[in-house]
Amino acid sequence: MQKPAKIILGIDPGTLVMGHGIIAVNGSSMQLLEMSVLKLSGKKDNYERLRMIHQHIVALVKQYKPDEFAIESPFFGKNVQSMLKLGRAQGVAIAAAMSAGLSVTEYSPKKIKQSITGNGNADKEQVWQMLRHILALKEKPRHFDATDALAVAICHHFQGKLPATATAVKKKKAPAKSRWDDFIAKNPHRVLKK
Repeated sequence: MQKPAKIILGIDPGTLVMGHGIIAVNGSSMQLLEMSVLKLSGKKDNYERLRMIHQHIVALVKQYKPDEFAIESPFFGKNVQSMLKLGRAQGVAIAAAMSAGLSVTEYSPKKIKQSITGNGNADKEQVWQMLRHILALKEKPRHFDATDALAVAICHHFQGKLPATATAVKKKKAPAKSRWDDFIAKNPHRVLKK
């Protein structure tokens, strides 16, 4: 079997359960390679869990040889300690991907839901139903962390298919001064003279 045009590894970071979803993309066809979770014991030391996350990402990269890596960015919560732990887990996953030479793209939870369902406020069940439809999946996974990670990978693929983004267009605009000069030249009657 020949290598797909692109393999994408998507990660839903977590300190107790980290989801991963891996897809192969060939033209317009998309195939699920793996969707699962790494369960981490709350009884383990935080640093031990971070080490396990790093090892898990390294193993996935070695096994599947992804071309692209996408990860869900942490949402902002009220619990600062939880945010700090989640940020560390995300950082370790990113470092593991970057050490393998992969570029990293982050997506907000809202962006991922919008990309998959068309609704940035969709719940996890709605996301799963759309993923099931997109990839013709039969069996519901035990953890939504796995489906969230798969949604990250598919969102990344969808974003790559979009035409030039607003950011890219902004870079091509003329400098502000020349735009202002152009406006004055076209609208001399609107300029007030003192």
